[in-house]
Amino acid sequence: METNEVVSIIIPIYNVEAYLRQCLETVIHQTYPHLEIILVNDGSPDQSEEICKEFFRKDARIRYVRQENRGLYLLLGIQGLS
Repeated sequence: METNEVVSIIIPIYNVEAYLRQCLETVIHQTYPHLEIILVNDGSPDQSEEICKEFFRKDARIRYVRQENRGLYLLLGIQGLS
């Protein structure tokens, strides 16, 4: 049975410059054809933003969001954490 359901992969980003390129290469080479890849930069001060923009330009499935640092629980909208 073929499915066309979109699977969203949300990748929170903060000071992960050393690992980000490998992470994104792994995700974009997945075999499932209906992926939406959402990169959320939580105000990372390293070069993560440049890496995100590079991948955003070369893969139409990627969406890029940048915000001021608010922490992971706010980034993902998790209630009850502080």
